[in-house]
Amino acid sequence: MPYRSAPTILDVAAKAGVSKSLVSLVMRGSPNVSDDRRQAVLEAADELGYRPNAAAASLARQRTHLIGVMVSDFGNPFFSDMLEGIEEAALLAGYRALFNTGSRIAERETMATETLLELRTEGLILGSPRFADDLLAQLPKTVPVVTVGRDTAVPGIDVVMNDDRHGAELVVQHLTELGHRRIVHLHGLPGAGAAARRDGFVEAMESRGLEPRLAAAGFTERGGIVGAEELLRGGDLPTAIFAANDISAVGVMQTLEQAGLRVPDDISIVGYDNVAFTGLGQISLTTIDQPRHEMGTIAVDLLIERLDGTRSRSKHVTVEPALVERGSTAPPARRS
Repeated sequence: MPYRSAPTILDVAAKAGVSKSLVSLVMRGSPNVSDDRRQAVLEAADELGYRPNAAAASLARQRTHLIGVMVSDFGNPFFSDMLEGIEEAALLAGYRALFNTGSRIAERETMATETLLELRTEGLILGSPRFADDLLAQLPKTVPVVTVGRDTAVPGIDVVMNDDRHGAELVVQHLTELGHRRIVHLHGLPGAGAAARRDGFVEAMESRGLEPRLAAAGFTERGGIVGAEELLRGGDLPTAIFAANDISAVGVMQTLEQAGLRVPDDISIVGYDNVAFTGLGQISLTTIDQPRHEMGTIAVDLLIERLDGTRSRSKHVTVEPALVERGSTAPPARRS
C-alpha cells in the first residue's frame, strides 16, 4: 500500500469548503465561528483523520503546556505510582507530561533534563535526582522546578519529601518491640533520601541504648545482594536487617535464603517504599509505605502554582510514612 501523507489544514479547508483561517479558528476553539461552519470543519477533519499540529499551535501561543519529568530509575517500581500521580494531576490541570530517566547516572540525568528543556517543557519535576547542587541551581533560572524524594536547600526549588527520618524510627520501633537488639541498616547512600534514613536509624537505635550497625548496599537488588554477602562473610549476623528500600530487600532475602537462612525464622527483614510486589505471598515484606501517588500529585500542584504565578517563594512539603507489617518480621526468639 503506497504511503499517504498526513492530511493538512489545507485539505480540511478544501473538503469543508471554507478558508484556512477559519479552520485555524475552529481548531483553536474560537467562539467567533458559526455552529454550521464549525460542524462542517470538524466533520471534514474527522473524515480525513486530521489532527492539529500541537507543536505549531503551542509556538503560536508561546505555551506548550508540557511538564518534563525526569526520574533516576525507571526500573524502580517506586516511581511508577509517582508517575501515575503526576500524569493524572497534569491532565486535570490541562498539561501533558513527558517522562525520561538518567538511569542513576548523574551525567545522563543532566542530558535527560536538557532534552526535556529543549522540548520546551514549561516546568520540571525531578524524581530523586543525583546530579550536584550546582547543576540543580541552574534549572530554576529557566523554568520552575520541583524535586521529589530529594531534599535540597537550593534557592527557587520546591521539594516534596517523605519524612525518611521518621520512617527509619518506625522501623526501629517495630523491630525493638518484637525483641530485636542486633539490627543492621543496609543503607542506600549516596541515593536520595538515604542519608535521612541512615541518620534516623542511628538516632533511634542510640536513643534505645543500642549499637547502630551500618553497611552500604544501595537502592538496587544487586546492592542488597552485595550487602547481604558482606554480612554473611563477617559471620556476626544480626537478628534483623533494615534494607535501603524494597528492591534492595528482595536481594537481601534471596541471598540469605540461598545461604540456608529462613526469613523471618532466622532473620527478620524490613524494606522501604511499599511497592506493589511487597504484598505478594512469596515475599510478604514488612516495609515503610511512602504515599507515592500523592507525592506525584503534590509535585504537579506546586509546579502549577509557579506557572500560574500564584506563588514565588520556594515550598517544602513533607508527607508522613507508615509501617506496613507483613510476614518478613518476627520476634528473634523464633530463630532455631
